[in-house]
Amino acid sequence: MARIRTIKPEAFTSESLAEVSISAERTFFGLLTQADDHGCFRDQAAVIAGALWSLRPEHGPLAVEDDLTQLAGAGLICRYEGHDGKNYLHIVTWAKHQKINRPSGSRCPPCPRHEGGRPAQPSASHHAGLTGPSVSSPGVLAEESHTLRESSAKSGETAAREGFSEASRNIPGGLTEDSVSPHGPDLGPRILDLGSPPVGGASAPALESVSAKALIAEYSAACANRPPRGFLGHLGKETARLLAEGIDAAYVRAGLERLRAKGLHPSVLPSLVNEAMNPPSSSGTSAGHRPWTNPVDAQAAYGGEL
Repeated sequence: MARIRTIKPEAFTSESLAEVSISAERTFFGLLTQADDHGCFRDQAAVIAGALWSLRPEHGPLAVEDDLTQLAGAGLICRYEGHDGKNYLHIVTWAKHQKINRPSGSRCPPCPRHEGGRPAQPSASHHAGLTGPSVSSPGVLAEESHTLRESSAKSGETAAREGFSEASRNIPGGLTEDSVSPHGPDLGPRILDLGSPPVGGASAPALESVSAKALIAEYSAACANRPPRGFLGHLGKETARLLAEGIDAAYVRAGLERLRAKGLHPSVLPSLVNEAMNPPSSSGTSAGHRPWTNPVDAQAAYGGEL
């Protein structure tokens, strides 16, 4: 995490900085903001280039590596290898120019040349051996917090049980009355499942409930060859529309049989169903209507009023 650091006015007249290039000087000033409170940072040119030169892609990791080489040659930084085998750098004049109030611990191992007196960062096992208040790692703090919450919950539960000492009241004699079933003593419990059929002799016979899909399946099975998908789809829509009107499935089935026998278009299915519901009379005419015929003697039939 970048920090606010101090740059003194004499830095711009420093003979050491005058020995390096302008880009190396800029990298040095940038390292002041990236280093920890002891002036140490990871010696990785790619990471430093991303932190300090992200908006200037022409100055990449190779150029930053050249800057670090110049700074090390001028004695401004010290590059070293830590005990963990990783590379680090230390700003040599850090303690002279940066005054840190209550510096935090460093994750970087101390520089063996310029920080021999700085102790290494204490490990987690060292914290575990302290008897007083100590700073633990986030995982240890989370585990301790979880343990405290469990202990608090158990203590509260125990206190609640101890505080509620009155026994629950029971009804004298208990429940001695048997439950009453509306259908008699031998017909099971009075609470029936919603899907159970009605019990008793007063129930009416269920009407035939056939879906449009089932009727179309019957139609397709009765055909010598399976009709095209588009034909069946259209026929299924017409069938579903008729069933939605409340027309008995028997009439719809009769209309489908006539449609199959005549090989008609699905759009005429309503007419065929109507024909099944309202069959024409045997004479082909409605009652009270006399068909028109040509009279043998027009003069006698119409009296000359033609």
